[in-house]
Amino acid sequence: MFNRWSANWGLESVGVRMRLSTRLGGVSQGAFESLNLGLHVGDDQARVLENRSIWRDHLGAQPIFLNQVHGQHLVELTPKSPQGLEADACFTSSQGVACTMMVADCMPILIAHPSGSFVGALHVGWRGFLGVGTNHELMDHGILAHALQAIVNGMCSKGQSCEVQEVWAWLGPCIGEKCFEVGPLVRDLYVRRFGADDGLFTAHATSAQKWYFNLAGAVRLELSRLGITNVFGNPGSLEWCTVTQEEFFFSHRRDRVSGRFCASIWLEC
Repeated sequence: MFNRWSANWGLESVGVRMRLSTRLGGVSQGAFESLNLGLHVGDDQARVLENRSIWRDHLGAQPIFLNQVHGQHLVELTPKSPQGLEADACFTSSQGVACTMMVADCMPILIAHPSGSFVGALHVGWRGFLGVGTNHELMDHGILAHALQAIVNGMCSKGQSCEVQEVWAWLGPCIGEKCFEVGPLVRDLYVRRFGADDGLFTAHATSAQKWYFNLAGAVRLELSRLGITNVFGNPGSLEWCTVTQEEFFFSHRRDRVSGRFCASIWLEC
């Protein structure tokens, strides 16, 4: 149930474990059926907590669920970290602590160092990807460049020398290109950030003021710009699209009232 989209990246030998949840296997009902892991979407709290307990037992590790706000804040997780920290990126070098990102159209990205020295997770939608503030201003970097460099710096401060290019990344399911309609704001911000649209925006079927945006392709291109070559997971194909794969994934774009699934990564004890 939970392993169809898991990474096959050869890091199990150094203690790296990851899992992707689906909407199956929980106790929530109605629009949130059944393994909704989000406390903030209107579901019954007791059912969500039971779902989180089911997920924890499945992992055999402690998932830390964040309060994700489409920002760039990064936190380091330890066994003492509380639930609900406000952040959209996290990492840990502690065993048994699962970096976890909830999504329902945005992309969860799981990262690891091939030595098994640390793992991390990022929450990437168009706003975080482009590094857009609340007033639609561009910040210095998007979340990929910002968080990856900050994680590497954090590990270097612990005496673990590494470079961004050494990181391995796994891309989770997200809204697919043919379902991700965006207006001129998103395209203009992308061009301002990168200087061109890189072929990631294609003409809309009915509106000259809308485009289809290839989020998975944009993430892969940005990782390439950062020198990261070990990239796994979502290739942009239909089976990875949260909107079309209703049996497996929650989708806010599709349903508006929607639960959240998640991706978790941890270092085995």
